[in-house]
Amino acid sequence: MTVRPNWMSPPRAEGWHADDLDELDEAPRHTELIDGALVFRLVPQRTWHGRLVTALTAQAPSGIGVEREMTLRLDKHNRPEPDVIVTSAAFDPDRTWFSPADVLLVVEVVSPESTHRDRTVKLRKYAEAGIPHYWLVDEEDISTTVHTYELDAPTRTYVAAGIFRDTLERPVPFPISLDLGALVRPKSS
Repeated sequence: MTVRPNWMSPPRAEGWHADDLDELDEAPRHTELIDGALVFRLVPQRTWHGRLVTALTAQAPSGIGVEREMTLRLDKHNRPEPDVIVTSAAFDPDRTWFSPADVLLVVEVVSPESTHRDRTVKLRKYAEAGIPHYWLVDEEDISTTVHTYELDAPTRTYVAAGIFRDTLERPVPFPISLDLGALVRPKSS
């Protein structure tokens, strides 16, 4: 019989709240909150996630930051941790989460354990929270494919803005040009 640690039991009948994540020191490092339930991310980020952050940071205008391994507080019961967040929030060394009002773009990388959440649950939740841009990164065969979405503000839903392989060129949320293959290939010496 497996015994569940006490810290895994929600403090109230309706589940966990977004602010509870800051008090869960025992929780695994990349714990998310989805609909009041703790979700443990099983697949670690890979090296190319850092390359994506570096490439976006190099192209971001002044006042725009690119972060990873930070949660996004959507509401009282939802605090997911996107793979990459592009934000206009001022730097705060004590920050543990971002508000949707400060987020310009969220990037999720599909993995076998996150496929359903990334393609349906998070896509809907990010749109409902008013985040203007969402990218879904998928590795198809040996290439990287990025599905880009833009928010249709009146309906609070995303509409497809393009599917990119090899290279990605987008004018929003700022001019972005990425060699997608370079993100996953070894750097030449």
